[in-house]
Amino acid sequence: MYNKSFPVPAEVIDQNGHVNNVAFLQWMQDIAIEHYAALGGEEAEKPFGTWFVREHKIEYLLPAFLGDEVEIRTWVASVGRVRSLRRYEFLRASDGKTLVRGETDWVFVQPESGKPMAIPESVRAILPPPPESSVAT
Repeated sequence: MYNKSFPVPAEVIDQNGHVNNVAFLQWMQDIAIEHYAALGGEEAEKPFGTWFVREHKIEYLLPAFLGDEVEIRTWVASVGRVRSLRRYEFLRASDGKTLVRGETDWVFVQPESGKPMAIPESVRAILPPPPESSVAT
């Protein structure tokens, strides 16, 4: 699992006075890329291909407001032949409540053609095993 905390900045607050839904999607992508880079993913994939998003799912449970301290947690939930499912949780630090849950279905592709390809062993080797709680899902 990979975690990151930060205060909600003013630029993501919408006309309803809370974090705009699109900000959570951006934060999901940002932390996925950050986590993958921390694992050495960019080096592992370099000669082969890259990841493209196939699908995002987001469940908004509670709003977040300006200045709230938000913790994002992400982990690789599963790895298939060409796809990997990554999950996310957003928590409010002050009360520990879950604000948002999400997942992204990533597909490994050949950059020239955009066609899916088998995830190389060098990439598989750096991906952490899924937490036990997400293996059966």
